Amino acid sequence: MASWNWICLSVFILSIIALSTEISASESEESQSKEFVLTLDHSNFHETIGKYNFVVVEFYAPWCGHCKKLAPEYEKAASILSSEDPPVILAKVDASDEQNRVLATEFEISGFPTIKIFRNGGKNVQEYKGPREADGIVAFLKKQSGPASAEIKSVEDASSLIDDKKIVVVGVFPELSGEQFENFTALADKLRSDYEFGHTLNAKFLPRGESSVSGPSVRLFKPFDELFVDFQDFSVDALEKFVEESSMPIVTLFNNDPNHHPFVVKFFNNPNAKAMLFLNFSSDLFDAFKSKYHDVALQYKGKGISFLMGDVEASQNAFQYFGLKEDQVPLIVIQTNDGQKYLKANLEADQIASWVKEYKEGNVLPYKKSEPIPEVNNEPVKVAVADSLQDIVFNSGKNVLLEFYAPWCGHCKKLAANLG
Repeated sequence: MASWNWICLSVFILSIIALSTEISASESEESQSKEFVLTLDHSNFHETIGKYNFVVVEFYAPWCGHCKKLAPEYEKAASILSSEDPPVILAKVDASDEQNRVLATEFEISGFPTIKIFRNGGKNVQEYKGPREADGIVAFLKKQSGPASAEIKSVEDASSLIDDKKIVVVGVFPELSGEQFENFTALADKLRSDYEFGHTLNAKFLPRGESSVSGPSVRLFKPFDELFVDFQDFSVDALEKFVEESSMPIVTLFNNDPNHHPFVVKFFNNPNAKAMLFLNFSSDLFDAFKSKYHDVALQYKGKGISFLMGDVEASQNAFQYFGLKEDQVPLIVIQTNDGQKYLKANLEADQIASWVKEYKEGNVLPYKKSEPIPEVNNEPVKVAVADSLQDIVFNSGKNVLLEFYAPWCGHCKKLAANLG
């Protein structure tokens, strides 16, 4: 009898285990099949965005390779962030669908995938500037969905926020209220994707600068030049201008060091004319050029021209774009906002200041990218290049039929036989 009871108990336990396993497997399958990324379209977009304080939206196209690569990472991030309190909402819109084109136009979608952050029910829209893999997306959005500025209450708080690789903007205040504090936090919210922000009641917690400052004052920490700079004008426009200008190195370095790349992007996105000095960073001439170039950059700070030094090894794309050759190094090229370019090849360090001065005074002729002028050009159809175009076409005294062609173009090859 005892043996029979034991058998019955064993069967009952095994049944419970089997049922439990079945339920667990069912829950697992349900979890795996559930989509955590919301699918939006023209009919529900604004209504859905209006319900939340923080929504991230990917504008994608089904045929886009980068979108396909992002999709599983984006879904994984959405799954993780759904358990936050409150949840962080991730959504997507097929911006290639004709019915959704109105959304693509409204939010100026020009490429795929484009990710945007919608705050305060869609009243504030910002570009997503974070990573594209799940863990990075999660970490970035956790920070973005939290306070725009972190309160610094100790030396440890300051150390965790401020390091030697990034721009950090800290407001020092006698109290965390009032117009100056509100303007600071408004700026932090606007620029939070680009910079780290903090605020404190005690400057003694900060790693650099005068510790007796009671505020209101803004201290910007940076990993270059003077390492920190203070500012006291709390109008929103003045604050933003201060942060944007102070976060640019006097001379931006461009090489294979990834720590420099954010500042290179910022250099090319700024509205100034751009002076670019290219040389071999391993050259014995590097220190002399860097010193002279830095002095010139200081002289023209705030005068509409920004300065970059590029290592030849890392600058091959720039050489191709400008039509430069390595035997012209060291060289300096200036590009203006209207596309004009000015070049000084085989530059000496002592020539930098005088050449930039001549450029500013309008005494340097624009540089044109050109193939060499052909040594022999006596065929019925003449070959014109940028450097000979003026003579062959505009100064020839004749009517000229000018063909712009590409060597690989089939139609061009067919036309060439008829012209010749």
